[in-house]
Amino acid sequence: MTGSGPGWLRVWPAWQRLLHAVLALAVLTALLTHEGGRVHEFCGYAALAAALLRVLLGLAGPGAARFSAFVRGLSTTRAYARRVLDGTAERHLNHNPLGGWMVLLLLALAGGAGATGALYVTDRFWGEAWVIGAHAWLAWPMVAAVPLHLAGVWHSSRAHGENLAAAMVHGRKRAGP
Repeated sequence: MTGSGPGWLRVWPAWQRLLHAVLALAVLTALLTHEGGRVHEFCGYAALAAALLRVLLGLAGPGAARFSAFVRGLSTTRAYARRVLDGTAERHLNHNPLGGWMVLLLLALAGGAGATGALYVTDRFWGEAWVIGAHAWLAWPMVAAVPLHLAGVWHSSRAHGENLAAAMVHGRKRAGP
């Protein structure tokens, strides 16, 4: 199997990959069923739960899963973005600086959309225009953010000669440069 044996490192544990898959599937399905209904609601709750759990683990989870392991400051991220544009960006075992910020953006959008959707179905906020507006304002940017995320995965995979999508399935990356 590709991604196993000597020269490979476990980068993402199974729980992290499972949360990623649940969140991706829930968000995609919620967007496809945006007119509402039981499937939309279920997926919204699943996305909210996955996003909240990932945030908790990002703040207090094991080493490589912590946001502090891969979210970098603005100057570091800006410098990395310049290197991406000129074709000299270095490979990262964990998320690269742009990927780290994309993780935060997607978690914020999914969590916020899930939370406002959950509010909307309560007695107190049913039919409230600001809740509906906030839900849409948080959900629809994912239509742009998800393809941007996939484009970053594709670009990094090509630039560094590795399959990041496969790494998210089996959890391993090459140890070498």
